[in-house]
Amino acid sequence: MQQNFSAEKALGYQQITSLSAAAALTVPAGTILAIITPEAQAVRWRDDGTNPTATVGYPLAVGSELRYTAAQFAALRFIEQTASAKLNIVYYGALGS
Repeated sequence: MQQNFSAEKALGYQQITSLSAAAALTVPAGTILAIITPEAQAVRWRDDGTNPTATVGYPLAVGSELRYTAAQFAALRFIEQTASAKLNIVYYGALGS
């Protein structure tokens, strides 16, 4: 048996293509994990209630993966560092819920 394994069920997918201003996620009810990957350009993110800017916030490079499990989904915001960034997001909930 694999240790530290958590079973999840897929809840949905979202792509955000407009990131010239800080953008929030549309998080399905029951989400416990979001996997977020920038495409085309890097982005910045914050989850402390303050919007990121193109130069301030935690950077996330193209093709890298953010596995977000915090309870602050509602405060999570993204913005592109350079024009034409996209975000691909998949959402997961607890298996059996």
